[in-house]
Amino acid sequence: MNLNLKGVAGPSKSLMSAFTCKGCAMSNTYGQSPRPRIYTEKRGGKTVTLISGLHTYGAPRLDAMAKALKVLCGAGGTVKNGIIEIQGDNMAKIMEWLKKGAL
Repeated sequence: MNLNLKGVAGPSKSLMSAFTCKGCAMSNTYGQSPRPRIYTEKRGGKTVTLISGLHTYGAPRLDAMAKALKVLCGAGGTVKNGIIEIQGDNMAKIMEWLKKGAL
């Protein structure tokens, strides 16, 4: 799924990262592994790392993932509308965690 970001306010294209997690055991309705998107946004002068595209996992699993990521990054965070939000710029840590098959 490609997003056309021309003229759309939101996360910087250069900060967006999409990859397929090869270790994912769960699949979405099309039989493909979910493609998480990890990007950062500035909110009130502070950076927030967002992980979207995992909404097919359901709320309990997203909450558990958010809790594990908060411990990993040593930061606060939450799940809103199927998007995991972690305080701070933790893109590298989160990408490494996902690539290790944490899903």
